[in-house]
Amino acid sequence: MTPSITDSWLPARPRAIALVLHGGAEHGTDPLDGRSLPWRRGRTLARHLAAAVTRDDIGVLLLRYRVKGWNAGHDAVPPPVADARWALDEIARTHDLPVAVLGHSMGARTGVAVADHPSMRGVVALAPWLPPDDPVAPLTGKLLRAAHGRRDRITSPRATRAFVARAAAVADAEFTDMGAVGHYLLRRMALWDAYAAASVREVLAPG
Repeated sequence: MTPSITDSWLPARPRAIALVLHGGAEHGTDPLDGRSLPWRRGRTLARHLAAAVTRDDIGVLLLRYRVKGWNAGHDAVPPPVADARWALDEIARTHDLPVAVLGHSMGARTGVAVADHPSMRGVVALAPWLPPDDPVAPLTGKLLRAAHGRRDRITSPRATRAFVARAAAVADAEFTDMGAVGHYLLRRMALWDAYAAASVREVLAPG
């Protein structure tokens, strides 16, 4: 099983790329296919983002990981991180453009881990999974825009606030409270979509 960029929305002459990273689970080695719920949520997120930003000459690509889990300790590098680095290398090879990651849940954690890639401008993190012992160093000199709802019972808005506060020592980092919403971006979807599009534009602003 290999990672794959399953969907792309590219303007005629893109000036930048938004790479969408979907969620997953803490553990799990099952391979992912088109029936994966986290990938399908990521596809909806990517489609909505593309409708908003391709007019700004920003292309949107969606990555599907090899397996569903973060699986820390199973490999030297968590599989989603290796897959995201593969995708960033492919984007650099085929487009050579600046990149923002839009990540949901585990996808946001993955985006932070690969933020030190030369192509990366920053990370937009929706309902992110950001444990307190994860390093902020990959974000050095980059942008982090993180949003979380107060009713999230899957990942912790408090942990996200704390991570953003730590990241502010090395990055341009901001936290946004999305109000009384949960983890899966289903309530106030239009608000999530607007936040995602505005933040991707900010990360990829010309100059």
